[in-house]
Amino acid sequence: MFDVFNSRRRCILAVWGLFVFAVVIVGAWEPVRAERPNILFAIADDWGWQAGAYGDPVVKTPTFDQLATDGVLFTHAFVSSPSCTPSRAAIVTGQYHWRLKQSANLYGPLQNDFPVYPDLLKQAGYHVGATRKGWGPGQFAAGGRDINPAGKNYKNLKQFLDQRPADVPFCFWFGSQDPHRGYQAGVGKASGIQIDKIELPACFPNSDAVRSDVADYYWEVQRFDREVGELIEQLRDRQLLDNTIIVMTGDHGMPFPRCKGNLYDSGVRVPLVIRCPDRFSPGRRSSDFVSLVDLAPTFLEVAGVPVPPEMTGRSLAGRLLDNAGYQAREFVITGKERHVPGQEGTDSGGTPMRSIREQDYLLIKNFRPDRWPAGTPNHQVAFLSGAWYSDVDNGPTKNYMIDNRNLDDTHQALFNAAFAKRPAMELYDLKKDPDQLRNVAQEAAYADVVQRLEEQLMGQLTATQDPRVSGNGELFDSYPYTGGAPKFRKSIRRP
Repeated sequence: MFDVFNSRRRCILAVWGLFVFAVVIVGAWEPVRAERPNILFAIADDWGWQAGAYGDPVVKTPTFDQLATDGVLFTHAFVSSPSCTPSRAAIVTGQYHWRLKQSANLYGPLQNDFPVYPDLLKQAGYHVGATRKGWGPGQFAAGGRDINPAGKNYKNLKQFLDQRPADVPFCFWFGSQDPHRGYQAGVGKASGIQIDKIELPACFPNSDAVRSDVADYYWEVQRFDREVGELIEQLRDRQLLDNTIIVMTGDHGMPFPRCKGNLYDSGVRVPLVIRCPDRFSPGRRSSDFVSLVDLAPTFLEVAGVPVPPEMTGRSLAGRLLDNAGYQAREFVITGKERHVPGQEGTDSGGTPMRSIREQDYLLIKNFRPDRWPAGTPNHQVAFLSGAWYSDVDNGPTKNYMIDNRNLDDTHQALFNAAFAKRPAMELYDLKKDPDQLRNVAQEAAYADVVQRLEEQLMGQLTATQDPRVSGNGELFDSYPYTGGAPKFRKSIRRP
């Protein structure tokens, strides 16, 4: 029997009550530590793919960047859905959101018959808790739950750790509200962020008003980064850091037009870093396709807890261990159901869409091209009284793009890309169009690509029992909605 206490303490998978072996980067076998790892999961609210470690020249994310140096940085991480409730439901359950009934929609409750990893870890002896925004928004009691699916609420990490029984591993969810809107206008620029240095996403018009809005968003990203750094220092002070797996990510893209609520990379691609140098080889950068539904089975596996068969996510433990036998995803699939009811008349439905994203192409299938993907512009006949482009959060960039849509051809094209109706099929050639602004689905040269990707997508949706392909998709539209909606801006300037 190998002596677990003489392990070199790197690249090891913790298991409860068992000795197992893991292949490490040097090609040797090493024994596993008996001690189960702690887990700190830090998730931002509406944080898109912007961080210093990814090459952004303006936003300052020293905590995230240091975690990337100490751990594994993922460059192709995607959420299940670009909307808070379904994205977070997919994370805690390890299942695609379309399998989760009402919780596939914003504000939809998560039923208690869906197992969630915090409960499973608690049953396995972990001290489990959360602070601020966990699963949600939504009423967890409506799903038959006594506490939020992310865990029992604590004031902060200090209170949580103070109440931890001695020598018990913990799993803590830190859910920041940053960088969700609203913002204090001008705070980014006032803090010293140089708006002229900001590299705007190609789907935004080049405007100081937009740059200032992005700077305000950056300011809140930086605050989230700073707070996670403070949590890490608390762990260091308590000598808990070495055996704590730290995950830092976001629940979907930034709250701007053509981002949040959309299946383009600007809506579903998120930062992701996983750090635990005492167990995993540090300083690695992975281009694997990863879905955040993979986190739940990962947490369970490293804790030695059986993964429920209904979880559609795939554990990342093999990649974290740099196991030669690990099979990476060749693509990811994402989707959206109802974010905010904002169609016309009595139509309470959303804009159902699914996508498949591989290295060279992005295919999006819009199941209801007759609906407004950003919500109706006509607030007077919207389903929710006063709803106005309701799938786009109100803010300066939204206002600027609407006010200046007729300024020139560029402004008109970007407005249409963000707010106009879309065809049933979209295809983007990522080698030629990495910004995903030119739909080539109807071009004859891409007919074979469309057919191949649509068949692959539908096969995955069928295998995961998506109601949209099994004939029950209208159920998503019938579920009640308990939230609000962005209201019409009375001061709108008509061009």
